[in-house]
Amino acid sequence: MSDSLPPCPQCSCEYTYEMNALVVCPECAHEWVPGGSEESGAAAGERVIKDAVGNVLNDGDTVTVVKALKVKGSVSGIKAGTKVRNIRLVDGVDGHDIDCRVEGFGAMQLKSSVVKKA
Repeated sequence: MSDSLPPCPQCSCEYTYEMNALVVCPECAHEWVPGGSEESGAAAGERVIKDAVGNVLNDGDTVTVVKALKVKGSVSGIKAGTKVRNIRLVDGVDGHDIDCRVEGFGAMQLKSSVVKKA
């Protein structure tokens, strides 16, 4: 049965085995999904950021805020339905992975879980 399983992409060990939906290497303990694009995900080092609905976000996208947000120092906050243009994806703090400029509020970071791709 190990004939049909691919060798480990990290250490090239040929004694890989299946464990549920993963293929595991007994020598280096590397786990991966068989048939997945191991090279494209690992080589690029990119993480995929999705909005509240599950759409993949990219730099430069326009998003809509899906729920009202409180903003420190502001009386009103950001209303649901506010459009935010030209977002940048960043490695933020506490899940704030979108860097943007909200009209009327200025530059801030948002969580991808509170926006929807427009």
